[in-house]
Amino acid sequence: MDFTLKKYIQLLDSLIEQGYTFQTFIEFLEKPQDKSIILRHDVDLLPLNSLAFAKIQAEKDVKGVYYFRAVPESWDEKVITKIHALGHEIGYHYENLTTFKGNMENGIRDFEKNLQLLRKLVPVSTICMHGSPMSKYDSKDLWKKYDYREFNIIGEPYFDIDFSDVFYLTDTGRKWDGDKVSVRDKVNSSFDLTFNSTDEIIDNSFSLPNKIMFTFHPQRWNDSIFMWTKELIFQNIKNVVKKYFFVQN
Repeated sequence: MDFTLKKYIQLLDSLIEQGYTFQTFIEFLEKPQDKSIILRHDVDLLPLNSLAFAKIQAEKDVKGVYYFRAVPESWDEKVITKIHALGHEIGYHYENLTTFKGNMENGIRDFEKNLQLLRKLVPVSTICMHGSPMSKYDSKDLWKKYDYREFNIIGEPYFDIDFSDVFYLTDTGRKWDGDKVSVRDKVNSSFDLTFNSTDEIIDNSFSLPNKIMFTFHPQRWNDSIFMWTKELIFQNIKNVVKKYFFVQN
């Protein structure tokens, strides 16, 4: 079965075997290694799933970055501090234009407030947009008027990674080839590579590009057959809705 913790461990082991260096996003921005991977995690729901990922990585001496939303279903202060204590980077998963229906002034005030609250728990130097696929507002548009660097933020993946040099893999839609159902989790890539399953990535790990960003949504990865089936059904329904009502063709 795909999208289980067991399968995730197999994927991680295959990448370790290929000699990749695992960098946080901050480390990559400051000094990217020649053969490196950024493990990005969007903590949209079920923060304990993200903690499970973080523990697995720590046991293997691997680091990643975890982006938390400022909503109850993501914002778990005990989980945030535990993941940071394991050696991982914490960032803010912002969605302020969605929250305030496109109002720039209210959006930036909300951004600053939530960033300050997160910084009371752990250091935060990077941010990442939450796609909010059911909303017509793209929170990245906040930076058409404002500059996140004025808030001592050094990076946002959609603006500060050259995806012509960094291969991007995301499990958006509970698929590795979910670009047709993705509303905003898209990049301009120069790599002509597509994978249908985690096993395909594992089997081809020896031939992957030297620089990669993986994006995981840990709530989608479950060993419990009940939670696994629930997520499968929910994502399949959500993908249909996104494809026919929200994806720009």
